[in-house]
Amino acid sequence: MKVLLLGAGAREHALALSLVADPLVSTLLVLPGNPGIAAIATCVAGDPTQAQQVLEVARAEGVGLVVVGPEAPLVAGVSDALQAAGIPCFGPTAAAAQLEGSKLFAKEVMEAAGIPTADAHSCATADEVQVALDATGSPYVVKEDGLAAGKGVVVTTDRDEAAAHAAGCLAKPGGRVLIEDYLDGPEVSLFALADGATVLALAPAQDFKRLRDRGEGPNTGGMGAYSPLLWADEQVPGLVEHVLATVARPTIEEMARRGMPFTGVLYVGLALTSQGPRVIEFNARFGDPETQSVLARLQTPLAGVLLAAAQGRLAQLPPLQWSPESSVTIVVAAPGYPDAPRTGGTISGVRNAEAVEGVRVLHAGTRLVDGTLVSAGGRVLSVVSVGKDLAQARWRAYAAVHRIHLQGSHFRTDIARAAEQGDVLVPATPRALPAASLSLPDHDLIYSGKVRGLYVPLDPATGAREQDRLLLVASDRISAYDHILETPIPDKGSVLTQLSLWWFDQLADLAPHHVLSADVPAAVAGRGVYVKRLRMLPVECVARAYLTGGGLAEYLATGTVSGVPLPPDLVDGSRLPEPIFTPSTKAPVGEHDQPISFEQVVELVGPALAARLRDLTVAILARGNEIASQRGILIADTKVEFGIDPTQLGDAADSDEIDWKAVDPEAVDLVLADEVLTPDSSRFWRADQWTPGHAQTSYDKQVLRDWLTSPASGWDRAGDAQPPPLPEDVVALTRARYVEAFQTLTGHPFSTP
Repeated sequence: MKVLLLGAGAREHALALSLVADPLVSTLLVLPGNPGIAAIATCVAGDPTQAQQVLEVARAEGVGLVVVGPEAPLVAGVSDALQAAGIPCFGPTAAAAQLEGSKLFAKEVMEAAGIPTADAHSCATADEVQVALDATGSPYVVKEDGLAAGKGVVVTTDRDEAAAHAAGCLAKPGGRVLIEDYLDGPEVSLFALADGATVLALAPAQDFKRLRDRGEGPNTGGMGAYSPLLWADEQVPGLVEHVLATVARPTIEEMARRGMPFTGVLYVGLALTSQGPRVIEFNARFGDPETQSVLARLQTPLAGVLLAAAQGRLAQLPPLQWSPESSVTIVVAAPGYPDAPRTGGTISGVRNAEAVEGVRVLHAGTRLVDGTLVSAGGRVLSVVSVGKDLAQARWRAYAAVHRIHLQGSHFRTDIARAAEQGDVLVPATPRALPAASLSLPDHDLIYSGKVRGLYVPLDPATGAREQDRLLLVASDRISAYDHILETPIPDKGSVLTQLSLWWFDQLADLAPHHVLSADVPAAVAGRGVYVKRLRMLPVECVARAYLTGGGLAEYLATGTVSGVPLPPDLVDGSRLPEPIFTPSTKAPVGEHDQPISFEQVVELVGPALAARLRDLTVAILARGNEIASQRGILIADTKVEFGIDPTQLGDAADSDEIDWKAVDPEAVDLVLADEVLTPDSSRFWRADQWTPGHAQTSYDKQVLRDWLTSPASGWDRAGDAQPPPLPEDVVALTRARYVEAFQTLTGHPFSTP
């Protein structure tokens, strides 16, 4: 069968790779294609939005299937013309493509079908915009009604910025905007293949819309993606089937009821909120760059699936088959992207990048000029990798990216980092809130994380909340490989709490701490402490004495860690010439703290506070190693947190957001908070077994990690299943490691409270 693919981007390059791999495909034609696609298929000149041109090519070549990549041909009615001519087309009609072409139309369909989504206000005037902004409040979500190449949405806490974006949209002919309530929680992209009646889901992915690391900068067409989403499988079991039942199928049914049967890809953009999954947007085609990672894992031949959708036969297909491997996509963008991308720059290193195992470089904005590959668009290349797990896939992708050269180009360095480290959290998900089930008289739970819960004491007489102290409680929950395990480790919370108390005493001359009293309710004895309320600084303070983990991965890719240059030829476990400060931001709920440079800390809190944070963090690690090394333990790295007593901040203490640069560093004390130098916040290694060049023997989760990945567990780490319950001997050994760390460091026996 001959197949005609429409489009010219990296998404179409990914589709082309999957289509030519299908034995059903004898010839693949791509209109217009790009230099990368030309290496595997026949490119045809033309405009994919011109229905007559597409129809003429399809007829002349005897095409048996047309696959539409981008949205513009769909809205232009190319699918209508092909279907009228009796040529199977995978892509919805112009009427059905309104699900993407008009945000207002999509909202109408969602409302009619009962789809869970954000409340929205439709605005056609500046006055209506102001009323809507008042109604929704900050953060403001402003969406252009029509097609905007993925850049028509602004999410901001700046009201002036929101109003300005709305004004720009309204200034266009027939311009309208939607202003929506903000949806909390991590985002997920799900592609649902539809044949007008039946819906078949592909594997979910997560993309990164913002231009820069930590979700900063303007929205783009997408700067990277990865799949699978093990954290979603763990925290929202049955997510895909839930979305099919509550979103995709009702939408397809509503479209059929309106006389607009939908055949093609229904792209469902979701936010996993504290109230459950909510639809952010619909698109009527494969998403870019998610498609690159999703198709890299699809083992079922693609052409047969798309033909079945075009012919109304999806219900007859067997289940799709997926690789257990992970895939990561990183977009290399042109200088000036997204506002004013500069084109024409020479691209080199693509072959060297593809020499990295498991990597393909997909072309997007490229062209050949006299045999030289040059940039011809905003998003220039997609570097797509596969690996046995997310860590390997990320390492391969970034190793390949660094082999590509385009003067002034840029890319994000944090694609899939949070997922790799197991810290993408769905708000208010019971699995992620282990302390929520603990009921304490005269205390209100105000926050619960993977390990700790925060309670505010209540006045027994009036029920009023106390203003100056909190109860911090550590649980026995434990996580591994992106899963919070159902089996707790007895006394783990007590070990962490008691060890922190011991360390606070050892560090008292370096910094004051937040603990007020260990005299707590009996239900949390040994694992709870009363602490002073603080205003926490917006920096996670990390110091490293040895190279390993995420620092090692960054070093192998760049030769630096958080912007700090390191000597060449270091390996896993190498001792650094001196401890370094490698801070990170405090990310919003559902996201992971992202590494930043010292210069970025200065931008957040000013030079004086930044220097004090750096010096204190490094001093704490140095003191810790000074003490621990005498007891046979090496502390490879550690993370600490600092806050400031609100009474030292004056009127600023009452502000929702503190201008830390305006704080007089000589007038405040940095108070050490949370936990300090525990096996959960630090890497503890056995000094007598330390040998650089491989993973070290540690004092934390190594026992249970080893069992989970052994044949004895029967668990496939690359699969979708929750890890099995831990056997008693593994639980006992893991507990013993935590207790051993406590007893070795403190010199005191540990007893269960």
